[in-house]
Amino acid sequence: MTSLVAFVPARAGSERVPGKNIRPLAGHPLLAYAVVTAKQAGADRVVCSTDSEEIAAVARWYGADVVLRPAEMATSTSPDIDWLRHAFGELEEHHDLFALVRPTSPFRGPETVRRALEQLLEHPGADSIRAVEPVKQHPGKMWLVEGETMRPLLDQSGLEVPWHDSQFQALPKVFVQNSSLEIARSRVVDEGTLGGRNRIPFFTEGLEGFSIDREDDWARAEALVESGGGKLPAVDVEPWRS
Repeated sequence: MTSLVAFVPARAGSERVPGKNIRPLAGHPLLAYAVVTAKQAGADRVVCSTDSEEIAAVARWYGADVVLRPAEMATSTSPDIDWLRHAFGELEEHHDLFALVRPTSPFRGPETVRRALEQLLEHPGADSIRAVEPVKQHPGKMWLVEGETMRPLLDQSGLEVPWHDSQFQALPKVFVQNSSLEIARSRVVDEGTLGGRNRIPFFTEGLEGFSIDREDDWARAEALVESGGGKLPAVDVEPWRS
């Protein structure tokens, strides 16, 4: 039987939304929704990787195990592969797959994780699956400013009609990754990557890919919950009280 460990990364030093991982949303810390999502999706183990004792206490309250990562793996520029290797090194058991279930996507529920997992398992040749969504701003219309002039970000010299002079609907379909979900075969970590070489797309739907990265995102999340437009995973644990 294939086993899955879900990692919930939650460092303390968020700069754009201070303290976001334990800030209450609809009565529970943001972190809680990631932990219960992973548990309800059927992960064999849920592990929170953090540099904070307070975050660790919250994660344990909602049913996650905790791996405390070194401070040098918890900066705003620390590569994910570093803390992931560290977390794997703290586990005694082996898991065939791992998922990254980040707290910043509260409207991604357990059914999202199950759908992505099923899709990955249907592609035995794939190393991983990553959440993506259509771009809102196409890279074909992006520019690099150099002094007083600018040039296209992407070389379009071979095109009959440059993308920056084309209608949006005439451009190639391009997708951007969002932070809601990644699932991969654990062996890719030994290879030094998060997703290996053969990655397949997981197309998020509705608010699944919504991410809280700035204060206005937080305000929108609160408004969505209040209006009923956004559904949070059900939490069957009493709210954390610090």
